[in-house]
Amino acid sequence: MAKLDGVKIAFIANTSWNIYNFRKGLVHHFLTKGCDIIVLTPRDEYTHSIISWGVKWIETPLDGTGINPFKDFKYLTNLKKTFKEEKPDVAFSYTIKCNIYACFASKRTQIPIICNVSGLGTVFMVEDLVGKLAINLYRIAFKNARFVFFQNRDDKDLFLSKVCIPEGKIGLLPGSGINLNEYKYSAPEFKKTTKFLMISRLIIEKGVREFAEVASNFANDDEVSFTLVGHFDESHSRSIDKAEFHRWVQSDWIHYLPHSDKIKELIKEHEVVVLPSYREGTPRTLLEGAAMGRALLTSDVPGCKEVVEEGVNGFLFEAKNIEHLTNKVKCYLSLSLEERKKLSENSRRLAEMKFDENLVAKAYEETVRQINVSS
Repeated sequence: MAKLDGVKIAFIANTSWNIYNFRKGLVHHFLTKGCDIIVLTPRDEYTHSIISWGVKWIETPLDGTGINPFKDFKYLTNLKKTFKEEKPDVAFSYTIKCNIYACFASKRTQIPIICNVSGLGTVFMVEDLVGKLAINLYRIAFKNARFVFFQNRDDKDLFLSKVCIPEGKIGLLPGSGINLNEYKYSAPEFKKTTKFLMISRLIIEKGVREFAEVASNFANDDEVSFTLVGHFDESHSRSIDKAEFHRWVQSDWIHYLPHSDKIKELIKEHEVVVLPSYREGTPRTLLEGAAMGRALLTSDVPGCKEVVEEGVNGFLFEAKNIEHLTNKVKCYLSLSLEERKKLSENSRRLAEMKFDENLVAKAYEETVRQINVSS
């Protein structure tokens, strides 16, 4: 079996936050194996934390959502330059642009790229010019991918219906996984007021409108509360309307927090985690909620439905259906204390069985060893 000691791995993402929030466990796993790690991301408030892990960080600016060809070409040029100078043995790429341009850079430099398609997002959900362009770029770029991980079977099947990838280069992951030691089980307090929590970017496809509308249906019920945590970015093409957003913030039926680094504390304070998304890879917020023993309410769509067993650790509802979500909230509220406790315990058990981040690390390690042997 190939040794990993001294193997140089490049992590590539569109933000340092992405690496810090989703890949921390994977980075540390390979550090413990004696690997040299370099991280290629734009600078943001999480960059310093990444550097503190003992990795080499290389600033790699990227316009994550824009379609400026000059900026994208500069990003590709920077990737190729870094690959030639650093000579990593393998690179892990995340998010659409990073996957595509890392594969293009691979063709020129022969650096093996392991791509992670963490969700299909609006590219596959909205049939517009940008979506068609992205799919065509995927078709060209992924010819150079050494291996591609998907986070649920539905995403894999839809992606492969549009982009051809040989069967031997495809794998499935349980999302980004969750650190079960960091996100420990914490039984809900089951107070008089039942608190529902949604953590998400404030874009249409996350279902924030549906969450807000459902919250408004319980505006006069003092025994129910709804909290929304997430960044509002008016410049995002799929952002909710600014006037609509301010109406929510000023209301007395929804509690809004723009951002929080204390996610575990927030989850502890709430009894139920909600995600009405239209489609996901495997949503981190549901994994965090499950690991900490929270009942889950989420859409019956790819990525979300994998984290919930109906009536076992939560409930599924039809995406975009406010009435259906309202009924599921009422269904949860009708449960006895013992039934709620059972959902809580089952959520933690499911996280342990299916979503331990060690499963993700093992899959990556096996793939790296295969690449190292074949190189």
